Amino acid sequence: MSVWDDLVGQEPAVAVLRRAVDGASAVLRGEAGAAVAGMTHAWLITGPPGSGRSNAGRAFAAALQCANNGCGECNDCRTALSGAHPDVSLIRTELLSIRVSEVRELVRRAAMSPTQGRWQVMVIEDADRLTEQAADALLKSIEEPAPRTVWVLCAPTVEDVVPTIRSRCRLLVLRTPPAAAVAEMLSAKLGVDADLAWFAARAAQGHIGRARALARDPEVRDRRTRVLEVPFALRDLGACLKAAQQLVDAAKEEAKASAEKVDEKERAALEQALGVGTKGAKPREANAALKELEDQQKARAKRWERDVLDRSLVDLMALYRDVLVVQTRSGSDLINAELQRNIEQLAARTTPEQTVRRIDAIAMCREAIEANVAPLVALEAMTVSLFEGRSDGFTIPRRVLR
Repeated sequence: MSVWDDLVGQEPAVAVLRRAVDGASAVLRGEAGAAVAGMTHAWLITGPPGSGRSNAGRAFAAALQCANNGCGECNDCRTALSGAHPDVSLIRTELLSIRVSEVRELVRRAAMSPTQGRWQVMVIEDADRLTEQAADALLKSIEEPAPRTVWVLCAPTVEDVVPTIRSRCRLLVLRTPPAAAVAEMLSAKLGVDADLAWFAARAAQGHIGRARALARDPEVRDRRTRVLEVPFALRDLGACLKAAQQLVDAAKEEAKASAEKVDEKERAALEQALGVGTKGAKPREANAALKELEDQQKARAKRWERDVLDRSLVDLMALYRDVLVVQTRSGSDLINAELQRNIEQLAARTTPEQTVRRIDAIAMCREAIEANVAPLVALEAMTVSLFEGRSDGFTIPRRVLR
């Protein structure tokens, strides 16, 4: 057992991080020259969604604190991985961005010496969500770090981080985990049936969290099936508009169900901290604090809804990718092998050029939603393009941008 066990299919990246940890240990022993090639004070870990960026950051932080370089069993490893270690700061957001106030607090902690660990490790799991002001606040601390402080930033791609920050970090790129490695993990760690594990690994397209959800939850598999039914239901304009509405409604329902699980707990904890419901006068700041919490929860629900929609669009893109595989006879494995007959029928009715245009339409829809276009408008434009086999007709009125 070690802290690296959850990094599925990332052997090259793990090897780099192990060498860095060895170098860090050499620094602590006073052998600074032995560590030059392996260790640095700032890292940027990138990789596609679900590849394990955050897990890599946490594992690296744990290994730096561990006297055995990441045994996975000692108190330093366990507390660092869970976020309870006093010298490991983990910052992530469920909102649309990381605010400057959060970064300033992190910078303040980064200037301190470790209290009981070997290093002061600052892990920003969503570095792509730093606001411009937050990035500015972070820059000086990364340029001139305290002697035993290590920064670990995680983002989908290097382009998602502002140039001034990324130019001062050592880049480590994670790959998309192979389906075979994901399936093996599901079987070995979760005891998932081999056939189901292989299905989940294929369908997740290398996204570890998505693979776990598909393997464990029949409702998740059912929702994915309903999304993949969309291309076969687009028979006229009315069906296109209906399909778009169904995708939006399903995303809202899923995001609401997820939010309800945490919203009530957060509100109850805040009310208890503010003394709401106890005897005596209600604290003056209570209403403002509760209003701020509600605003944050709404922003989080919006992000979760967008994440669900994006996942649905990725599944649709994979379906049309399979159609193109059949049309071009490339011999590549199908992601949706269980739908092979339907895919072959769709491939026979259309041309490769139409399929490419449909994939482009889905990609443009993803970009539109990311740019804050109203999801329903973006999805309606996409489903019409899928029905017509065109992407040149994908246009979004400026008035819906906000």
